[in-house]
Amino acid sequence: MSAPAPPRPRPSAPPQPPQAPPPAAAGGVLTPAVAGLATVAAATSLTGVIQGWSWLAYLIVATVLVGCTGLALRSLRVPPLVVGMAQLLVLLFLVIGVFTRSGILAVIPGPAALSELNDVLVAAFDEIRTGLPPVEPSTPILCLVTIAIGLVAILVDTLAVAAAAPAATGLILLCVYAVPSALAGELLPWWTFAVGAAAFAGLLAVDGSHRHRRWRNRSSPGLGASPGSASAPVTVVALSLVVGLVAGSTVTAIGTEGSLPGSTPGGSRVPGGLGVNPFTSLRGMLDQGSNVELFRVRGLGDDRRLLRAFTLDTYRPNEGWGLPEGPMPAGVPANGPLPAAPGDDGYGESREIRIEPVNWYDLWLPVYGAPRGLRNVSEGWFYDRTSGTVFRERRQRPAPYFEIASLREPTKAELRIADPQTEQLPPVYTTVDDVDPRVHQLAQRLTANATNNFDRAEAIWQYFSPANGFEYDTETAPANDPDALADFLLNGKRGFCEQYASAMAVMLRSIGIPSRVAVGFTTGYPTGAYRSITSQDAHAWVEVYFGDQGWVSFDPTPLSDGRGYIPPYLQPDDVSGDPSSGADDEVPTASSSESSSAAALPEEPTQGNTAQPQRPIYAAPSWAGWSALVTALLGVALLAAAAVLGRRVITGRHRSTVPPVPRWVRPLGGGLLALALLLLAWQLHWTVALALLVTAAVGLGPAAVRELVRRRRLRVIAAREPAAANAAWDELLDECADRGITIPRSDTVRLAAQKVAQRHHLDERGKNDLRTVVTVVERSWYSPAGGPDAEFARAFTGLRGALRRSAPLSWRGRLLPRSLFRRRTPAT
Repeated sequence: MSAPAPPRPRPSAPPQPPQAPPPAAAGGVLTPAVAGLATVAAATSLTGVIQGWSWLAYLIVATVLVGCTGLALRSLRVPPLVVGMAQLLVLLFLVIGVFTRSGILAVIPGPAALSELNDVLVAAFDEIRTGLPPVEPSTPILCLVTIAIGLVAILVDTLAVAAAAPAATGLILLCVYAVPSALAGELLPWWTFAVGAAAFAGLLAVDGSHRHRRWRNRSSPGLGASPGSASAPVTVVALSLVVGLVAGSTVTAIGTEGSLPGSTPGGSRVPGGLGVNPFTSLRGMLDQGSNVELFRVRGLGDDRRLLRAFTLDTYRPNEGWGLPEGPMPAGVPANGPLPAAPGDDGYGESREIRIEPVNWYDLWLPVYGAPRGLRNVSEGWFYDRTSGTVFRERRQRPAPYFEIASLREPTKAELRIADPQTEQLPPVYTTVDDVDPRVHQLAQRLTANATNNFDRAEAIWQYFSPANGFEYDTETAPANDPDALADFLLNGKRGFCEQYASAMAVMLRSIGIPSRVAVGFTTGYPTGAYRSITSQDAHAWVEVYFGDQGWVSFDPTPLSDGRGYIPPYLQPDDVSGDPSSGADDEVPTASSSESSSAAALPEEPTQGNTAQPQRPIYAAPSWAGWSALVTALLGVALLAAAAVLGRRVITGRHRSTVPPVPRWVRPLGGGLLALALLLLAWQLHWTVALALLVTAAVGLGPAAVRELVRRRRLRVIAAREPAAANAAWDELLDECADRGITIPRSDTVRLAAQKVAQRHHLDERGKNDLRTVVTVVERSWYSPAGGPDAEFARAFTGLRGALRRSAPLSWRGRLLPRSLFRRRTPAT
């Protein structure tokens, strides 16, 4: 029986236009590089909340690691979900290696490393809760921002490269800007917006260039974007930036400073830290939010005094009290002896008080009583004798400082005979305009029987009591009168310390008594070693001028829980004992609800504690961590370069003869990954490692069996054994089954070959190799004399390569090969 003639070659199909590359590879190296640049550009906005620039290096390293990992894995056509998981794993390795000391092999997370990382993050969130921007780049803060920006880099890289949707990254990058904009005490620098907009425009331009090439079905040499394709996204971003800046400077309040440079004036600026606002409103509240420790005071002993931050001298009708318009007063340098305050002759007893700011970041430096001098105060702080405040032009976190102060308080008799000496004061302290006549009449009625300013002030002070219907509350009553002051005094009678202090000061000025509103803090609470003052102690009260006795405090707001302070000159004549207790203890305060949490604030260790301190759980990164980081960076960079070169070698096989990638590369990478996962699982518990091994065996078992069968057949074919043709045909049918195309064994060899060529879209080289394989298989079946020649093994290898080019095997086909589950019948 003669051998059948080989099949006639079919006319070649007309050349097809080149297909567009898949989205993941569309950008090559340029798209992930620009995506990483956009992430770093957006991260520069953190300059508004973190001091210095050292933290930016950590973010650059994290972004580079994420980008290189994605580039390497996508070049191997790894699914996007696996790429994202690998990027998360690399970010975790980075964080463990740099910010902990307990990682396995320095970078692999184990139970100890994860516990240490948790402690670092807890410390970071505690610093955020209690700190004020800009914070120092401590290790907890560095760890937190590295994780946050690393996650942003993964999202941006996935959207820009894998999803081919770089425009969607704008929302992610905008969120990065939103965080420091909401937390910063000052407007973010203009250049960070410009850098971010330029990087985002570049990302859109790169994507526009790729889409331009795909739409035109032509390939452009190089990776640069043409001016035509880049002009549209650049124009859109530029116009959006201009519109946003113009709108922000004219109709909106952007940032915590209230407006952009060049915006129209008139808005109320809020330079106080932690909500301490130098403007008291008659309808509002001095809301301090959560309880945060601000100061630790030593040197007061058992004395209880109000801590004054600043004073307000200007009343605006129906609004409240604030600072006068214009620049701050000139003042004198605050570091050293200070001019005597009004009422202080400089000869009385002095007290040295140590004030340690814990979470205070502001223009004002609080002081007690009549300050006579300050020590350990940096340059730039000034003291104004008239207002009694220490201030500077820009906010600062002050170091612990010492105040030498006079805490003397006048007696009731001295205040009754004091000469007001109103002419010595600036007119601003006696001016009051547009006061409702009902308020003036009320003040006159309350002071009708008084013969001196002290008795008048005391009569008005006593009016704000529960006996007259006043109620302390953190919110004012609903407005029933167009005049806020009259509404509070005559109708609502419910409010916070702002309302009490504002109302009393206006009433005093309406009858000619100089007064002002002081804003600061109550006495706080003792902790043993020091007195702690928290944000819940923020308070407002009234100071009245008595000539030679100076400014004297009157606090019309009744406080409880030991934080209120009633000076001796306001105590009844027949009362002796502790002058610090309030008369109306049943009245709640803003701090009463927080007393339990405030009492839990940590105390400083005493000097007598000689116990060996424990190593901080968030110590600075060790050299072992840095060496692991450098090793990881080098390894990822080399892996990325090898993967890109290997991918180019694989895709260029049909154009030139190149050596194949060594077979041991992929098994080695998979083995290292499996070993890392096994070590991590073993650290958790041996049962977890056993479960991981069982899962790996079940998941990888079918693929391992299929690989063993394939290798056995390929050895038979390479050795040109008599069964080589049958082994080749069985392997070809199994390759088709793994790709989802089942060819019945009942089909003839040529019919099966036609199905293989058509359904897998083989190229000309593949079809030629298929003809050779079909010829040898038919000859072996119908003319078994003589084995296959050397050309057969080469042709079968070329046919397998053609299948990989035209119909790549999916991950499902690799892990769960269908050929293992199809019914097998022996070839005849």
